[in-house]
Amino acid sequence: MIAPYALAAGLLRRLDPEQAHGVTLKLLSAGLGPRGPKPDPILATRLCGLPLTSALGLAAGFDKNAEAPDAMLAAGFGFVECGTVTPRPQAGNPRPRLFRLNEDRAVINRMGFNNEGLEAFAGRLTRRPRRGVLGANIGANKDSEDRVGDYVLSLTRLWGLADYFTVNISSPNTPGLRALQTRQALEDLLGRLAEARAGLAAQGDHPVLLKVAPDLDDAEIEAIVTTVKAFGLNGIIVSNTTISRPQTLVSAHRGETGGLSGAPLMAPSTAVLARFHAASKAALTLIGAGGVASGADAYAKIRAGASAVQLYSALVYEGPGLIGRIQTELAQRLRADGFTALDQAVGAA
Repeated sequence: MIAPYALAAGLLRRLDPEQAHGVTLKLLSAGLGPRGPKPDPILATRLCGLPLTSALGLAAGFDKNAEAPDAMLAAGFGFVECGTVTPRPQAGNPRPRLFRLNEDRAVINRMGFNNEGLEAFAGRLTRRPRRGVLGANIGANKDSEDRVGDYVLSLTRLWGLADYFTVNISSPNTPGLRALQTRQALEDLLGRLAEARAGLAAQGDHPVLLKVAPDLDDAEIEAIVTTVKAFGLNGIIVSNTTISRPQTLVSAHRGETGGLSGAPLMAPSTAVLARFHAASKAALTLIGAGGVASGADAYAKIRAGASAVQLYSALVYEGPGLIGRIQTELAQRLRADGFTALDQAVGAA
C-alpha cells in the first residue's frame, strides 16, 4: 500500500516546499493517505500513561491545524502531535519561509506559527472520532500582550479534546519566545499552567510536556529540569529546531534564517537529550526529536533516554514508507541486543 506514495512523494518534491506540503495535507484530509503495516508488538509502550501501539510518533509542524491526524495514524505512527496552534489565527512570516537543503537531507523553516487559530483547531478535534493518541502543541501569538495567557487559554480550550499537550517555548521563529526558557519566565509560565490544570482536574487529567531547544548549556538544562519537576509537568520533548549552522552544510540555502531540522540535527539533539536524561535522573518522560531518519537513529534516541521518538523532516525526503522501515529496523535492533520490550532500552546508553 505504500509504494504508490513513494512515487507521489517524488513528484511533490518538484513543487515549492510549502505548496507541496499544502497539497499533501489536502490529499490526506480527503482520505487518500497510505496505510502502514501494523507495528511490531515490541514497539508498544506507554507514554505518560497513554498506551501507544508504537513509540514512533509524528512531530508537530506537519499538521498545524489538525486537518489529518487520523490519516497519519493510519500511515503507521503510534501517536501524532498537531500544531503549533495559537489562540488567534496568524499568517506567519513572509514567504519564502521553507527551504529544502537537499544535499544535507535537512530543512530550514521560518514559518512563524502560521495557523488557523484555536477555534478552527478545536472544531476539528471536536468532530474527530477518538481513535489513536493525539497531542496538541500550543504556542503564543507573535503580537500577544500576554504570551503566558495564550498558553493558558489554549490549554483550557483544548482540555479533553487532545490526549496530551506540548508547551512550545522553543521555536526560533517567534521573536522573544525562547526567552520563556529562562528560569524566572519559565516559573511564571508553568505556575500559571499548573493553576489552570488544577482547575480542570474535575474533567480528567492529561499529560503536559515542555518542548525545548537544542541550543542549551548544562546550567540551562538543570534549571529547566528543576522547574519542570517543581510545577508537575510530565515530561520534555528534546528538541525543537536549531539556530546553529554546522560547518558541514553544503546546500545553497544553508545561510537562510530560521530553524534547522533534519539529518544535521540528529547528533546534537541526541547529545542534549542524554544530558536531560542525566539531569532528570529518569524522573521525567523524555521524547526524542530531531534528525530521526532510520531505525538506528530512533534506537540511539531511546538509548539516550527517550521513551518515544518523533520525526517530521525525514518524511520530506523518504515519503511515508519510511515509517514502516524505521519500525522494522528498530524492532530488529531491540531484539539483537536482547531486549524483549522497548522500555528496557530507555537510557541503556
